[in-house]
Amino acid sequence: MEKRKLGNSNLVVSALGLGCMGMTSGYGPAADKQEMISLIRAAHERGITFFDTAEAYGPFVNEELVGEALAPVRNDVVIATKFGFDIDLVTGERRSGLNSRPEHIKAVAERSLRHLRVEAIDLFYQHRVDPAVPIEDVAGAVKELIKAGKVKHFGLSEPGVATIRRAHVVQPVTAVQSEYSLFYRGPEAEVLPALEELGIGFVCFSPLGAGFLTGKITENTQFDKTDFRNVVPRFTPEARKENQLLVDLLRKVAARKRATPAQVALAWLLAQMPWIVPIPGTTKLHRLEENIGAAAVELNAEDLAEIGDAASRIPLQGDRLPASALAMTGR
Repeated sequence: MEKRKLGNSNLVVSALGLGCMGMTSGYGPAADKQEMISLIRAAHERGITFFDTAEAYGPFVNEELVGEALAPVRNDVVIATKFGFDIDLVTGERRSGLNSRPEHIKAVAERSLRHLRVEAIDLFYQHRVDPAVPIEDVAGAVKELIKAGKVKHFGLSEPGVATIRRAHVVQPVTAVQSEYSLFYRGPEAEVLPALEELGIGFVCFSPLGAGFLTGKITENTQFDKTDFRNVVPRFTPEARKENQLLVDLLRKVAARKRATPAQVALAWLLAQMPWIVPIPGTTKLHRLEENIGAAAVELNAEDLAEIGDAASRIPLQGDRLPASALAMTGR
């Protein structure tokens, strides 16, 4: 698979990564651990070298899964994890709210090193910006971890542009991770131009719109009771019915390209900037292979213009997150 460099850093990863959250949380009950270990290893065998996890996914169990799965190929992969939620360091109890106090960040790093079975965390993101802690203090704490050899690169997840700039002064930010897809194009207005200016890479989570852009979700789809999409305004049955226009657009292009809607959606992201890396998640081997196939889908300038222009005229219904979650983004 093609490799990409995240901004001006020396961090080189596969053009597509693998988001591992859904293997243990978010989209219903956790999948079988051994099956997920096999899936992660299958991703590596097929050229994926970039794997995304977080202490909050579980908590802890996702990091442990990723650490066990990738231990045999540790030197061939890049593992990203995150800190920032208020999680008890001993029990794993996830309290409400955020915690990016420097001492907490350092304690989370130590635990993540153990769970991931690594000597250094390749990319350490602040999961959400904590308004109670100056971003300069957060960046300073990660800078100390980098000097100590425990972290290699600093990242931010769902930050606003002002936060990115302030953090970057203290410790260069290698990558920003935020939601971005044809289902949510918010970063285009301010974040992407700032990242290009500063030489920071961009990692897209939910590049398939939490599964919606695959074309497999309809207004009649029933989610598991623990699936987070049950509380997302964009996933109400009414919104799903209205938003099918976007999937219809992808199907039209996919038929011409002999691809799937998901592959066109990922190929569109890959074509936006050479420093953008989508990290679609899955628990199924055939979906993994479908996603990887997106790297071979070529969209020319006319294709991109057609998709971009048509998508911009589709008024998507519903917010991408519940109000409480949205309040934690773009700070």
